[in-house]
Amino acid sequence: MHQPVTMTSKEYHTPVLLKECIEALKIDPEGIYADVTFGGGGHSKEILKKVTTGKLFGFDQDKDAYESGLKDERFVLIKKNFRFLKSSLSDLGVKEIDGLLADLGVSSHQFDSAERGFSIRFDGKLDMRMNQKEGVTAADILNDYDELQLKLIFREFGEVENAGHLAKIICETRKSKRIETTEQLKTAIKKCVRKDKE
Repeated sequence: MHQPVTMTSKEYHTPVLLKECIEALKIDPEGIYADVTFGGGGHSKEILKKVTTGKLFGFDQDKDAYESGLKDERFVLIKKNFRFLKSSLSDLGVKEIDGLLADLGVSSHQFDSAERGFSIRFDGKLDMRMNQKEGVTAADILNDYDELQLKLIFREFGEVENAGHLAKIICETRKSKRIETTEQLKTAIKKCVRKDKE
């Protein structure tokens, strides 16, 4: 008999459309599932309510997610980006899964933490990394990439209409001082933001 699901930390993130996501998975109690954006464990906790002899694998590269405290013998947390899904599961002897859940994007927890650099409500260092131990920060990109690289990022990934103008303003601003915080970025690009978007 499995142990009940327990969560030992405060609320990390409240999943949106939780009921609908769980219903769409059509969970087999004996199945094997992957929650590739574990976060605070909200989806995983609900999946485990329906799994009996099955297994759930959670993936997350954000150290804050590791503190969720989800403890259950049917659950394994893999502290990696889900791009390593296949190899990580293969290492554990899992060749197939019955369902996968991906709640893509930034969580409310990350937006509410000024030090993560995702928020426009709170001033903080421009970090924006899911894994704060790897890769370059948003500040590094804004200050070190050339104008064309920034334009492509804004246009292709941010779908910014005036990507070229935005990249030009950032490059002009950083000539006098590096852009290191969310407030500095907001100030720099204020003239680039349409009035109806403020």
